[in-house]
Amino acid sequence: QVQLVESGGGLVQAGGSLRLSCAASGRTFSDCAMGWFRQAPGKEREFVAVVSWDGGATSYADSVRGRFTISRDNAKNTVYLQMNSLKPDDTAAYYCAASPGTIHSDYVARAAIYDYWGQGTQVTVSS
Repeated sequence: QVQLVESGGGLVQAGGSLRLSCAASGRTFSDCAMGWFRQAPGKEREFVAVVSWDGGATSYADSVRGRFTISRDNAKNTVYLQMNSLKPDDTAAYYCAASPGTIHSDYVARAAIYDYWGQGTQVTVSS
């Protein structure tokens, strides 16, 4: 089992920045690939970014590439999502998720691959 708790959400103006954190406890955090997803009202949950168990590989959705950065600190059992140049379209509940082992690059965006989920943190970007 992995327990995940997100923090860092809030209200920010367009063009601003936020950094989300996801603290993990339970089984060995460093064994897991870690992803961020988001879900806006009335929309399906969508992939945002993923980082491999060792931090050596990352992947991003086209909509956030170049603006968001995912990273992890295995010593602190924490994964981060630095979000810059925020847009109103980034408004959503953001969830972190964990998947033990390595995820093939073809499947990183599939929510069903991830076994563990946090409760989410709300990000609201005003225009």
